[in-house]
Amino acid sequence: MTLLSILTHAARSPTNSAIVHRLRAGTLSIITSRAPPSRQSHTKSPLISTLTTNDSISQSNIVADATAKYTIGQQICGFTVRQSQEIPELALHALFLEDAATGAEHLHITRADHNNVFGVGFRTPPTDSTGVAHILEHTVLCGSEKFPVRDPFFNMLHRSLSTFMNAMTSSDWTIYPFSTLNAKDYKNLMSVYLDAAFFPRLREMDFRQEGTRLEHEDLKDISSPIVFKGVVFNEMKGVFNNQENIFGRKIQNYLLPSGTYSIESGGDPLVIPSLTWEQLKSFHRANYHPSNARFFTYGDMPLEEHLDMIQGSVLKRFQRAKPNNAVNPEPRWTEPRAVTIEGPINQLAPPDKQTTVSVSYLLPEILDPFENFCMAVVGKLLISGPKAPFYKSLVQSGLGSDYSSGTGLDSSIREGIFAVGLKNVSETDAAKIEEIVHSTVDEVVKTGFDTERVEAILHEVELYLKHQSTSFGLHLFFNIMSPWTHDADPIQHMKHNEIVERFRQAVTQDPQFLQNKVKQYLQDNKHRLVLTMKPREDYEAGIKAKEDQLLALKLGEVDDARRKELFEQGNALAEEQSKKPDVSLLPTLTVSDIETSLPPVDIRRITYENTPIICITAPTNGVTYFRSLISTEKLDKELLPYLPLFCSIVTHMGAGEMDYRQLSQKVELKTGGLGVSEHASNHYSSTEKFEQGIVLSSYCLDRNIHDMFDLWAVVFNKLRLDDLEHFGELVKQTAAALASGLADHGHGYAMGHSAASIRSASKLKEQWNGISQVLLMKDVAESSDLTATLDKMRAIANHLLSNGRMRCSLNSTGATMNGALNELGEFLSGIASSTEDQHLVTDSLFFPKSLKTHLTFPFAVNYSSRCLPGPAFVEPAYASSRLLAKILSGKFLHREIREKGGAYGGGAKISHDGLFQFYSYRDPKTLETFDAFDRSIVWAANGSFTQQDLDEAKLSTFSEVDKPVAPGSQGAREFLFHVTDELYQAHRQRLLNASRDHLVEFAREYLQNPKYVASTILGPPSEEVQKDGWNVIAGAGEEAPKSPCQKGATA
Repeated sequence: MTLLSILTHAARSPTNSAIVHRLRAGTLSIITSRAPPSRQSHTKSPLISTLTTNDSISQSNIVADATAKYTIGQQICGFTVRQSQEIPELALHALFLEDAATGAEHLHITRADHNNVFGVGFRTPPTDSTGVAHILEHTVLCGSEKFPVRDPFFNMLHRSLSTFMNAMTSSDWTIYPFSTLNAKDYKNLMSVYLDAAFFPRLREMDFRQEGTRLEHEDLKDISSPIVFKGVVFNEMKGVFNNQENIFGRKIQNYLLPSGTYSIESGGDPLVIPSLTWEQLKSFHRANYHPSNARFFTYGDMPLEEHLDMIQGSVLKRFQRAKPNNAVNPEPRWTEPRAVTIEGPINQLAPPDKQTTVSVSYLLPEILDPFENFCMAVVGKLLISGPKAPFYKSLVQSGLGSDYSSGTGLDSSIREGIFAVGLKNVSETDAAKIEEIVHSTVDEVVKTGFDTERVEAILHEVELYLKHQSTSFGLHLFFNIMSPWTHDADPIQHMKHNEIVERFRQAVTQDPQFLQNKVKQYLQDNKHRLVLTMKPREDYEAGIKAKEDQLLALKLGEVDDARRKELFEQGNALAEEQSKKPDVSLLPTLTVSDIETSLPPVDIRRITYENTPIICITAPTNGVTYFRSLISTEKLDKELLPYLPLFCSIVTHMGAGEMDYRQLSQKVELKTGGLGVSEHASNHYSSTEKFEQGIVLSSYCLDRNIHDMFDLWAVVFNKLRLDDLEHFGELVKQTAAALASGLADHGHGYAMGHSAASIRSASKLKEQWNGISQVLLMKDVAESSDLTATLDKMRAIANHLLSNGRMRCSLNSTGATMNGALNELGEFLSGIASSTEDQHLVTDSLFFPKSLKTHLTFPFAVNYSSRCLPGPAFVEPAYASSRLLAKILSGKFLHREIREKGGAYGGGAKISHDGLFQFYSYRDPKTLETFDAFDRSIVWAANGSFTQQDLDEAKLSTFSEVDKPVAPGSQGAREFLFHVTDELYQAHRQRLLNASRDHLVEFAREYLQNPKYVASTILGPPSEEVQKDGWNVIAGAGEEAPKSPCQKGATA
C-alpha cells in the first residue's frame, strides 16, 4: 500500500464514508447525569494479571535472503535487475526487472506472506466512449489459444482455491490480478491469465455477448422486435442510474477535455453500439503487448519460477515494440471555466434541493511520490473531519446535505484532481458554493492548519503501516498501478519512511509549507472548473428516447436479409451459450488439495465482573484491536428503527469537555477510529432465535491502549447529545449517503426486502439496512424539527450505555495482552453495565409469508431477488445448500442470466441466517429472470449436475471458507456469531463429505415446494410485472413501501 492510498481513502467524501460504514473516526455524545467512577481507583484483576505471554511469532529471513541474493545488473531468466531495494517499514524486498527482448517490466515483491499475488497490467487509454478497453477486458476472458473454452475465467473460479480473482479497467489502464495460498493453484491461474491476456480468441460471438448486439427480443420469433443486448451495455446503463456516478465522472471529463480523460472509458450506453469487432481486435493488438506490459508478483514463492513461466508462455513469442499510447499532460488553462449539465431527479432528496455544485482543480502529475503525499495531506486537511475548513464552510453552511460526489483528491490518472462541492443544493444557492470555496481557500492560505491535525495524519500513516491486512499484496499492486502506468518508478512510491521524513523536514524548515501548497494547488491555479448539475424531470425519459432513436437508426439499415442474419446470429449465440463447455482443457485443483483442517486460533475465554471476554493472541504488529457487543434485546421496539442513525451519529457529537471537533481530533491522534454498528444474526443452531445488538470496534498502536479506553470511557460516561444543529447536519449526511447508494446496491436491497418476510432476524435487518431505513431517513431528514428524533438518540444511549449487557474481545500480541486486559478492566470498572446475561431473541409476533413486490424506481435496469427458507448453520443440509448455491450460480444461472439474459450478474447464495437467496444485478429482464430461478431448481432437483460440478463447487466454496484472516480479525467469527473453531471445523467436514445425493435431497426438500417464497424487484415500472399479479409500490414515490410482514403487503 502506498502513502497516497492511505490518505486519499479517507480524504474523498469523508462524511459519506463515515456515515455509511460507521467505522471511521468519531465519537459518542450526550451528557448523562451519572457521575463516572474513577478509573484510577480500580484494582487490577488477579485473573487478568496472571495471564501469561504466549507470543511465538516467527520472523522469516525471506526478505534478508532476497536482499543478499539479487544485485543490480544481474540476469535472471532473460530479465535484467534494474533495482533491488529492501523496504523495512513494509517488511518487504522490491526487485524491479526488465526483459531484454521486449522491454516488459516486472516488479517482484518478496514478503513473508503466503497469500501470493500475480498481476499483469497494460496502459489502455481509449480515444472514444465506445467502452473498447472495458469490453476487451471482458472478452479476453472468453477463451484463449491454449484454453479454447467458453468463459475460462468464470470456470476457473470453480477449479481454484484463489483468495481473489478479477479483472478491472480504469480510465487509462487495465489489470488482471489474482491471489492464492496454493503454489499449484498459482501456476494454474497464471497459465490461464497469461494466455487470456496475450493470446485470446476474441471471437465475434463473444464480443457480441459481452459488448453489445442487435438481437430479437424473442429468439423463437423472427417477427419480434429487435433490441440492444449485451453485458457491458447493461452494466453501464446501471452505472449511469446513479446521479452521483454521473456527476463524479463528468468532473474528470470536463476538467481534462483535450485527451483520453474527456471520454467515458467504461463506455457510454449511447456510444457502445458503435464499437465494431475489428476495432476491438485492433485495440488488443495495439495495447496488449509485452512492451506495454507491467508484470507484478508478490509473496513468498520463488521469483525464478514466475519469470520462467512468463518467458516460456509469452515473451519468447514477441519482439520489442514501441507502444503509441502515452497519455500527455493536459494543456493548462489560462482562465477558469464553468460547465452546467443536466442530471436525473433524486427521488429521495427534497424536491427544491436537487442541484449539485463542485469546484475542481487540476493538480501536478502523480509521478513524484513526495508531491503525491503533499497533495494527499493537503486534501485530507481541507475536507476530512469536522475541523476541516471545507467541512465548516460548506457542509455546515446548511446549503446542502453533504459533500458532492468526487470531493477529495483523485490520484488515479496522470494528473491529480482536487474537487470540493455540495449536493442537494437549491438552484438559487448554487452560485454561493463557488464563493464559499474561494473564500475558504483564501482563509487557509492566510491562517494555515492546526499542527495537531497534521500530527493526526502522520499518526494515521504509522497506524496503517502497522495494521496487518490479508490483501496487502493486492492493494499494493492496485495502488502503484496508476503512477507505474505513466512510467513512474513504482519502488519510490513504496518508500514511506523517506517520504514522511522529507515531509516533516519541509514543515519544520518552512512553517508556511502547507499554506504555500494550498496557494500553489488551489489559490493560484487557473485550471479550475465549476461544474453544476441541475435536475431535469424527464432525464431518464430523455435518455430512453435517445436510445430508441439510436436503435431506430440502426434498424433503418436492417433489411429482410439482415433481419434473417440477426435472427440466425442470435440463435447461434444462444446455442453456443447452452453448450456445456469442455472444462477438461483447463487446469484444476482437486478436492484432495483442500486442507483437512485449519490451524486453531489462540483464544482464551475469561470473565471479568460478569463480562465475558475472549483474548486472541496473534502477531498484530504492535497494534491492539478491541470489540464489544452490547445487547439491544430490551431496547424499546419503537426505538429499534432508529438504531442505525444512533450508530452513525453517536461517534460524531462530542463527549465530556470536548465538543465534536475536539473529540474527533483526539480520536484521530490516538486510534484508528471508534466504530459503532448495528448487529443482528440468527444463532447457528436456530432459524428462529437470533441475537441483536450494537458492536463497538477500535484499534490503536500499543502505546495508545490507555488513551483508546479513556476515549471509550468518556463516550460512555459523558456523552453529549445537546447540539441540535450539528445533529441535523449528520442526519442529512446519513440520508444522502443512503439515497446515493441505492442504485449501486439494488440487489442487496432487493434480497433484504425478500428476506424480511421469511425470518424475523431478517425483518430487523431490513429495518436497519434496507429500503425501510432509506425511506425512514428520508422522512427524518425532511423534518422541520429534529428535537423528537434527538430525544430518541438520548433514550437509546441511556439504555445501551448505562445498562447494557456486554461482551468483549481483544486481539494483541502475547507481550501486550496483559497490559491491554488491565486497561480493559479499568474501562469496564468505570462504566455502568447490566449484570444479566445476554440472551437470544424470538419474535413471537412475527409470522412468515409469501409475497411478490415490485418497488418501482427510475432505474434503467432491474435488481431482482427470490428468497426461500433454508436450514440453520449446524444442520447437515446447510453444507449442501452452500454447495448447491455454487453449482446453481456457476453452472446454470450464470449462463441464463448473464450470458443469455445480458445482466451484469446473477446467482444464488445461502445466508448465515439460513435463507436460500437468488438474485440478479443490473438486469434488463424481469419475469424471465424469475423463470430462470424456477428452472434452476428443477434442474437441481433432477440431479442434472455431475460429480465434477460438485467437486468444483467444493473448491470454490473452500476458497471462501479458508480465506486468510488478518491477525486483528481472528476470533471475530466466535465473538460475533458464537461459531467456535470446533463448530467451524465440523461445518468444513460436512462440506467435504457432501455428496450429489445430499444436494439433490436438499433441492427437493427445501427448494421445490417451499412453504414460503418471497420475491422482490427494484426497477422501472413494468406492465408485464403488474399483469403477473405483483404488488407494485412506488419505492421512491409518494407511497412508502409497507413492511413485508405488515398487513396488506402481500400480492
